[in-house]
Amino acid sequence: MANVAGYNRKLVALLKKNQLADDAQLQPLIDKATKESLLLATLVVSEQLLDEPTLLGLVSEDNGNPVIDLDKLTIDMEGLKQSNKGEEPIPEDVAKFNACIPLDMIGDFLTLAVANPYDVVMMDNLKLQLGKQILPVVSSERAILKAIELSYHKQEKQMQDLMDTMPTEDELDLGDAKQDQKDQDAEDDKELTAMGDDSPAVKVVKQIFAAALKKGASDIHIEPMEKRTRVRLRIDGVLIEHLDLPKKLERSLVSRIKIMTDTMNIAERGKPQDGRIQISMEGKKCDVRVSSLPLVYGEKICMRILAKGNLKDMKEIGFEPQVLEALDKGLASPYGMVLVTGPTGSGKSTTLYSCLKTVMTPEDNVNTVEDPVEYEIEGINQCHVNPKRGLTFANALRALLRQDPDTIMIGEIRDQETIEIAVKAALTGHLVLSTLHTNDAPSTITRIIDMGIEPFLAASTILSVLAQRLGRRLCKNCKAEMTKDEMPKREELVRYGFLPEEIEGIKLWKPVGCSLCAKGYKGRFALVECLVMNDDLRRCIIAGGTAIDIRKKAVDTGMITLRRCGLLNSMRGVTTVEEVMRHTAGDSD
Repeated sequence: MANVAGYNRKLVALLKKNQLADDAQLQPLIDKATKESLLLATLVVSEQLLDEPTLLGLVSEDNGNPVIDLDKLTIDMEGLKQSNKGEEPIPEDVAKFNACIPLDMIGDFLTLAVANPYDVVMMDNLKLQLGKQILPVVSSERAILKAIELSYHKQEKQMQDLMDTMPTEDELDLGDAKQDQKDQDAEDDKELTAMGDDSPAVKVVKQIFAAALKKGASDIHIEPMEKRTRVRLRIDGVLIEHLDLPKKLERSLVSRIKIMTDTMNIAERGKPQDGRIQISMEGKKCDVRVSSLPLVYGEKICMRILAKGNLKDMKEIGFEPQVLEALDKGLASPYGMVLVTGPTGSGKSTTLYSCLKTVMTPEDNVNTVEDPVEYEIEGINQCHVNPKRGLTFANALRALLRQDPDTIMIGEIRDQETIEIAVKAALTGHLVLSTLHTNDAPSTITRIIDMGIEPFLAASTILSVLAQRLGRRLCKNCKAEMTKDEMPKREELVRYGFLPEEIEGIKLWKPVGCSLCAKGYKGRFALVECLVMNDDLRRCIIAGGTAIDIRKKAVDTGMITLRRCGLLNSMRGVTTVEEVMRHTAGDSD
């Protein structure tokens, strides 16, 4: 964006003048803005130093141009084209570069939303190029870039152009109708390889990856139907349909993805296969875990996106202060076990890697045993198990214990042999991190005992157990407080788990929906309960207590349950009660 430095200087002076920020708060943001040529306003809002409406009001008052809320405005780009002899008043690349977007054009006057109303040079240049008088209104860079994507429909046009240039069914027929299907498939694969980057499949795959990264999707599903191929993206834990492709593109699409992995066999379509892709788009690097599965109408491809940017330090994850304190205490121990439990896709691996980032130092030998390795991190020794070659979790762990480890992360404890070795490692002076599939923290203890570990060993080796879920976060831009008529009745609130003293004057929020979110939700947060081992719990475990006994004792000694964690976040306006109910069981269930 042009003239960033000038805008940033103006904003710094404005914030200090109105005593909204001091040097200590602004300097890190100024340094980052200068280094990356970013608008300081964007960083001020993203770091929650000031909310967007307040900041825009401040800038508007200073320069005299009105504010406009682009999130609630639909821009008629086709109407603007008609008013401008069939052409876009401002090309999309120019609009993005200058962080501006045309809103309306009447005669010789063009209303223009701008992120930098101080950039008179940019507006003078546009005035000369367009031959129009510019009427600027103020908006945020975020809202303008979002409006550009929604208004110019560049991706949709590219996809339509691609569909228009695709060969017909007859053109894809590479031989006589009576030719053997296997031979025809082989010819198709040869043609795909020969076409290289000009293949329609290559272009579609690029578009799918670009859209998935841009929208923050965690998974991509390419699903063969009888007469079409459906592409869905999992965003904030919910699958959303992204593309509806012709059936004739399906096989070449699947083959292209297999070719990208370098390990999957494009000629084998009757067996499940696994692979991995490393991609880099628009400055984002991530690994993609690929899985194929034969279905009735073809092969389904499911891809899990593992973005290294998702890995955060423990303090940035957003755990309850009590949970974070307990986890820090466990990770500071020289030996013992820290376990994370929850269903598939609940963020267990991400939490464990964040734990590893916390404990890893140049003085420590940090090792992992995984199937597969999800995030590749420099400085950590990562082992990918391969049962077909005899490298199981148990065998890899035995070998690892001869590698002078300090910290060991086991991707998942699946059998008795693995848990026995893990417990021995914890008893002999190693910090062991791992995951299990159980419903809550207390039942993890009984599961380990059921797997053959003596209760006294479980009690003496386990430091803490986290049970985790991921709930959808309410969109900050559009969430609304519930009215009295919308609030659940008192009996319902008590049944949900709210304390009687909390119900008086309680505030709850609801999703609304806007251009920035998916039906009122944007992003996810961790619902966590953390069982911290103590003497009372050890006595309960050694005495043969059930999961119910352990849960009661843990709650009595201060454990925040999953349901309670969710209710606390619903009162803070982080999520809704409905979302909490969807992910947690009642504490008395």
